[in-house]
Amino acid sequence: MPVAVIMPALELAQETGKVLRWLKKPGDTVAKGEPVVEIETDKVTVEVEAPAAGVLREITAHEGDVIPVGRAIAQIFAAGEAGAPAVPAPGGSAPVVVSPLKAASAAPSISAAPSVASHVKASPLARKLAEQHGVDIALIKTASGRVEKADVLAYVETQKTGPPPVSTAARLAPASPKARRLAAERGVDLHVVRGSGPGGAVLAGDVPAQRVAPAAGVSNVWRVMAERMTQSWTTAPHFYLVREVNASRLMTWRERAGKQGAARITYTDLLVRLVAAAIRQHPRVNVSWKDGTLARHADVNIGLAVALEDGLVVPVLHRADTLTLADIATRREDLVARAQAGKLRPADIQGGTFTISNLGMYGVDAFNAIVNPPQAAILAVGRIADRVVPVNGRAAVQPMMVLTLSCDHRAVDGARGAQFLGALADLVEEPLALLA
Repeated sequence: MPVAVIMPALELAQETGKVLRWLKKPGDTVAKGEPVVEIETDKVTVEVEAPAAGVLREITAHEGDVIPVGRAIAQIFAAGEAGAPAVPAPGGSAPVVVSPLKAASAAPSISAAPSVASHVKASPLARKLAEQHGVDIALIKTASGRVEKADVLAYVETQKTGPPPVSTAARLAPASPKARRLAAERGVDLHVVRGSGPGGAVLAGDVPAQRVAPAAGVSNVWRVMAERMTQSWTTAPHFYLVREVNASRLMTWRERAGKQGAARITYTDLLVRLVAAAIRQHPRVNVSWKDGTLARHADVNIGLAVALEDGLVVPVLHRADTLTLADIATRREDLVARAQAGKLRPADIQGGTFTISNLGMYGVDAFNAIVNPPQAAILAVGRIADRVVPVNGRAAVQPMMVLTLSCDHRAVDGARGAQFLGALADLVEEPLALLA
């Protein structure tokens, strides 16, 4: 029996996933656990691994298709097992996809032109339209970096009516013929471009540096992040608890670990360990509110907010309360590296029950974070900075750090939030017994 490759559900609120790129083609032999397709979900781009070893067949979702979670997008047959054609014939049975490009899913593949066009991200329908109109798809620039049907049609219309007009001042500016052509194509006013040629003349190489990206262009990751944060802010009644803690012993322990040649440990690693311990003492912050019910989580799965160029992703350290500090450091380093490279796996972002957002490295003293639904709490961590505080009745300069706990009041009340934050503050100020 074939084994289905399923569009995964990575979060409770996720309903669909978008197929970005197939890493294997029909007929390829794959090993269990080998990445076969790259998909874009609510918050991140991930690689879906083969659930079994065999031959990849019956790919029913094309690049650009948006598929409901739980739907099969391909089948893996055992070696020698008969399989159906890799691509469904027109009119055949195929999964229903939530995609504006559904009509293109049965179209034959287009042979890549012997140019950079084969490396351009584009939907199958966009490639087909470009070929029909004799357009080099590599010339079409989009804000998202992916060419869609509308982009091709707009480009064709532009070619019919001519490039955007260039201002009189730009036409009078000293420039090479190639620079003028590039400026016309890109809508750049040559009058505001600083030229590097003789007498300040604008050369072709000066024009690309002046290109301005369209203000409306955002990635899907950023768009969904905006939607999720808006949902959280408008539906979850937030409240905030703040504690300023003395970080001197935390700093001492980290310095001592470094001298002992231990793995590179960051303050985030220390906080993961301390937060996990505090959650074990006060599990009522390790909950979720969904559909009018309160779900308590047995595992302590701590998410780390990681900033990307096109949004935010929260990879998860699963069962963090069972990990050693060295394990936390190793896993955190691996997760962050793969998040920045766009190589996270579905399991890496599933199942988070509590999130830490650390902006201390940016010089931020304190901030209020928005709860990451369906979780009920998130810890915002500021920088460690010297401040004058009372010590034994006298003023003294101490390294202090501000911790801000944001809570969803539907799931966590003020007393339970305060108890958790108090336990965490005590651990930060006296960490050595726990971390030894």
